Amino acid sequence: MENKVFDRIEKKYLITRTEKKKIIKTIKKHMEKDGYFKSEVFNCYFDTDNYDLIIKSIDQPYFKEKIRARSYGGYDRVFLELKTKMRGKDDANAGNKRRVMITKADYQELISKNQTLEQLASRSEETESDIQIAREIDYLIKTLDLKPKILVMYNRESYKGDENLRLTFDENLKYRDENLDFFSTNNDKIYFEDRKNIIMEVKAHGSFPLWLVELLSKNHIYPQRFSKIGNIYTKLRKEK
Repeated sequence: MENKVFDRIEKKYLITRTEKKKIIKTIKKHMEKDGYFKSEVFNCYFDTDNYDLIIKSIDQPYFKEKIRARSYGGYDRVFLELKTKMRGKDDANAGNKRRVMITKADYQELISKNQTLEQLASRSEETESDIQIAREIDYLIKTLDLKPKILVMYNRESYKGDENLRLTFDENLKYRDENLDFFSTNNDKIYFEDRKNIIMEVKAHGSFPLWLVELLSKNHIYPQRFSKIGNIYTKLRKEK
């Protein structure tokens, strides 16, 4: 069954390709490639016309939430996701992600406002829990007047370990704020221009294993606050 609810601690790191090679050499002894090891990820973030949700997120509040649509290259499904995070110590966030899966055709119905997400989820015979998530997303979209605003794309490599440990590497970060069709390549803009251009994210249900803590410490790799959508929004504002 597709997992649609996630609770975990998350930390992000900006690393170089050389650092990535060192990390992979060690994690291969403790982790294995995820079932979807390599993927092309497309995230379309919903927001107000004034980008209130993104601006609030940039301010690092104790609690924040976002709504996005996620799809993957070669996959005819779209996940509508409601993500919430509570700020913790040491740049760790306690995150919760709940999502509803629909088809790409249904997604077009949603953003055209021809159907609600609850109607689309009901049509695809989702569970009552899914319907409740859909209602919450519908409520926020309607109440805040949210629309697709920024599309973020990257290539991901995923590893999984014991005790629900997951580690991902995101590369080739790109974005655009017009022509938000998932798989169009028009007007893509590259985010990184420096050497530290890989975003490593570690997700776990509880503390990180000792071998991972020692690996990061030995290579002087420390967590950093980095929001893809927050940093991209800031760059877009500078470009205009």
